Amino acid sequence: MANHNAVVTGYGFHAPSRIVTNRDFEKMVDTSDEWITTRTGIKERHFAADGESTSTLAIRAAKVALERAHMRPADLDLIVVGSASPDYLFPATACIVQSALGAEHAGAFDVEAACTSFISALAIANGMILGGTARNALVIGAETLSRLLDFTDRTTCVLFGDGAGAVVLEASNASVGVESAVLHADGSKGELLLVRAGGTRMPASKETVEQGQHFIRMQGGEVFKLAVKSMCDAAEEALAAAGVTGDDIDLLVPHQANLRIIDAVARRLHFPPEKVFVNIQHYGNTSAASIPIALSEAAEQGRLHKGDRVLLAAFGGGFTWGAAVMEWWGVPIPDRREKGLVGRAARTVDDLLERVRLPG
Repeated sequence: MANHNAVVTGYGFHAPSRIVTNRDFEKMVDTSDEWITTRTGIKERHFAADGESTSTLAIRAAKVALERAHMRPADLDLIVVGSASPDYLFPATACIVQSALGAEHAGAFDVEAACTSFISALAIANGMILGGTARNALVIGAETLSRLLDFTDRTTCVLFGDGAGAVVLEASNASVGVESAVLHADGSKGELLLVRAGGTRMPASKETVEQGQHFIRMQGGEVFKLAVKSMCDAAEEALAAAGVTGDDIDLLVPHQANLRIIDAVARRLHFPPEKVFVNIQHYGNTSAASIPIALSEAAEQGRLHKGDRVLLAAFGGGFTWGAAVMEWWGVPIPDRREKGLVGRAARTVDDLLERVRLPG
């Protein structure tokens, strides 16, 4: 297979219907709407309901992205899910999504780089398309971080939310697509943001549960300082790798972790507010899901048009960080434009979710 550019032909997102506001948190912990808003920019976030999980959110986002791409699940070559809150240690959440969609020809695996997971998954899928291993890929960022929150710890529980975003990436002869992707890590700083128990180093036990070791713990001040520098460094590296400058970028879509971080990154990179997409006020920090949710909302709101150049930047626990530059396509490949609905007949999202068969 000849090398191609990889272009986004479909996009979509899903947020759970349950909305938790800052006023709701005032009833749970010692905090206030003013305290949360001024320090984070968050006004509300979405939490998964009983019976929902990372895979069910991912399936809903994937269905929207596939419909927009006019892509049948049976034609998918690859599904990559980026998440720090998978359904299980194994099987991979991507495999659950693959089964539910009926994507019987697709390979599937997860990527875990915390909040950088989506950019990591995008970089992997892009590389496989450029290398001829895959013709297309469904790339998803999905989280149910509400299941990992300590609702007595006001420094973390108010920050995070649940949701999923997805893009369909396809090989194309068009002179657009993913132009660069850079990834970095510093494992020596892993203690700054982690969930300590539940893996093989500290398996689940009565003691780990009683001690709250299965919750997200974060040293916010240190993370803030590292986040701004790392996102800026990665963004500048990605711009250079793509052979462009900030002046060539139509929209910066940063990881939605904290409004102060977003503002600091934008100022350091010399992006005016009108060229920065922000939706943290409605979703909080959805980790791996934040960038694909933001991309999808930006496109739906008319902030992204075919031919626009987009800069993505993220940081996360690990410590991980990365950035990517792409020229936005956002529409189906022309020769499939009239193929209509995805899959067999007019399968609905609820029909898809009925196909999920989870072990245990």
